[in-house]
Amino acid sequence: MAKSHKPIVWGPFAAGGTFSALVTPVLIVITGLAMPLGLLPADVLSYDRALAFAGSGLGKLILFVFVALPAWHAAHRARITVHDFGVRADIPVAVAVYALAALATVATAVALVKI
Repeated sequence: MAKSHKPIVWGPFAAGGTFSALVTPVLIVITGLAMPLGLLPADVLSYDRALAFAGSGLGKLILFVFVALPAWHAAHRARITVHDFGVRADIPVAVAVYALAALATVATAVALVKI
């Protein structure tokens, strides 16, 4: 039986999709409804609190996951969308979109290490 590289791609894709589906609505409620309507104190999302969160080890891990997993999910979705539009050069498209996801992941890691 031939070996497949699909689990390497499908793992981050599935994790990113699941994470995005669970977390994005919560972020929309917090930043789009609760804060503007005054349901949360004004200083909840202040710069100082955000910086303290981003500076902690757990905060860095959470922020990394917030960026990296959806980036890999978006890369795979972009690859499939390009294929649906009729572009059949799958290898160059895959290399491009996954390279962008890898770049986003590395840039996120570097930025978080600098905090």
